[in-house]
Parts: sequence; structure tokens; C-alpha cells
Amino acid sequence: MKLGFAMPNLTRLKATGQTWEAAVTGSDQTRLAKWAEKQGYSMISVPEHHVVPRSHIELSGPHYLSAYSGMAYFAGATENIRVNSCIAILPLQHPIVTAKALATMDWLSSGRVTVTFAVGWLKEEFDLLSVPFHERGRMTDEYLQAIIALWTQENPVFEGQYVSFRDVAFEPKPFQKPHLPVWMGGEADAVLKRIARFASGWWPFLTKPEDIPARIEFIKSQADYHGQLEDVMYGFATSRVGEGHTVQDDPRARPGMSKTEIIDRLSWFKELGVTVSSVPIPAVKSIAEYCDYTQWVAEEIMPAIR
Repeated sequence: MKLGFAMPNLTRLKATGQTWEAAVTGSDQTRLAKWAEKQGYSMISVPEHHVVPRSHIELSGPHYLSAYSGMAYFAGATENIRVNSCIAILPLQHPIVTAKALATMDWLSSGRVTVTFAVGWLKEEFDLLSVPFHERGRMTDEYLQAIIALWTQENPVFEGQYVSFRDVAFEPKPFQKPHLPVWMGGEADAVLKRIARFASGWWPFLTKPEDIPARIEFIKSQADYHGQLEDVMYGFATSRVGEGHTVQDDPRARPGMSKTEIIDRLSWFKELGVTVSSVPIPAVKSIAEYCDYTQWVAEEIMPAIR
């Protein structure tokens, strides 16, 4: 099992955030990205909202990067660690622009990009960007097909309701072949069917850990599943965030657990089919204390779960 690095101040969720994180700057995050790479963490993932209505700030917080800009920056600041999104809201941006941003990033980073797409959940955000919220599932299916065509076809052609193209050139292609890994975030049946068709990874958010094996089996039972599911990401803090970013109490995922408790839970996750996880940030008060803790995780936890 691999561990992703929980970068502070990428979000300020009420369920997981700590006061000290709000003072973390972009320069601090650059140093932390290099630190995470040095310690052997596998991935930095960037959450995304383009705009947050005031009515959602209490739970969701106001602070989000653009996923692709943040991913590209972290990739450029490092040499080996992978970058991902957590998640990128696929229907809110034209798929040609999305395909170009991700292919550019993957090409420049020599193949260190994974992307986790989702359909989105915040209707007000869609309304503000003039994207039809109730069509987002159909748009996602079509956008995925269009993006993969651009990434893999020498002469890309696609005809759809929301996007069409032919007689175009699209280069550079992604460095990774046939294309960079695509994951999907969410747990609805429609999401899992989409994973069966298009994705190699699943990032659940509301699924209980004990339900993961049955949902993996659901993915693999689809008629158009071709055996491409390789990764399932489930972090400790996942079970502390409910629908709409509400706060959930889960003593099994509390910050500051002992070495034995962390290793036991990660081992259980592995038995359930999880391949990537992350350890919650404990009650520290500064970047220096967080570095001490993440070094402890790298030295004491990582060797036990490899």
C-alpha cells in the first residue's frame, strides 16, 4: 500500500481542518511538496471548487485551488512524486481544454500525473458557471470519451451532443501510454459503471470502508468492464466527512492514533482492496511539528505496510 501526502491548507473543511493550516502559504506548500517527495510519499492530490457560495462556507470553507494549476505547480516543484486531483469537476470545463491541460502536465512531468474526475455536487456552482446541473452525468460520459479520443487517436474524431471535433491535431499526447491514469470520485452506481468503462482507479467519499469490497465487485461485474481497475484510494479522514462536507464522528479515523492502530487500520484497508491511503493530520500547531509527524509516518508506518 502507498501513502499520499495530506498537504495542509488545500482546503479548510470544518470536518478535518486545523486553525494553523490557514497560515500555510504557497511557498510553504512548495517546501512541503519537496519534503513529501524526500520522505517517500507517493502522491499529492489537489481538491477543486471554482467558486463557493456563501451558504456553504461554514462546512466547505472558502479556500480551493484550481486542480490543474495546482497539480502542474507541484509537479514542476518536484521530480518523482505523482500529482492527482481530489477531485476535478469534469463538466465545469470544456473537455478539449481539460485534455490539453492534463496532457501538457503529463508530458512536462515525464508521466507523473493521475486525474480523479467527478461529476460535482454543488448545484449553485454549476448555476454560477452556466452549466446545466441535471445534465452533468451525461456530459461527464461524453467528455470522458472525447478526452480519451484526443489523448489516444492520431487523428482525433468525436461526435457528441456537447462536444464534436474532426480534422484536428492534438499534441503533445500524454507521456504515459495509452494515456495518463483516469480515476473517478464518488459512489453512485452511475459513477461505478463509469469506472468500469473508462477508469483505472476509484476514490470513494461517502462509502463506508466495509462496503468497499462489494462496490469493487459491482464495478468488475459490469458487462463492459475490461479488467483495468488498479487503484482504490481511501484515506483515514474520508469517513469524517459526510455529504455536503458535514462533520462525521469516526473514532477509528481520529487524528493522533498510535503506531499499532494506524498499521492495523491500513492493513484492514488493504484487505478490503484499498491500494492508496493517507494518515490524518494530528493536533499539531505548526509546519515544523507537521514535518516531524510526517517523518515519523514515513519511518515507522511506511515500512510496515509495503
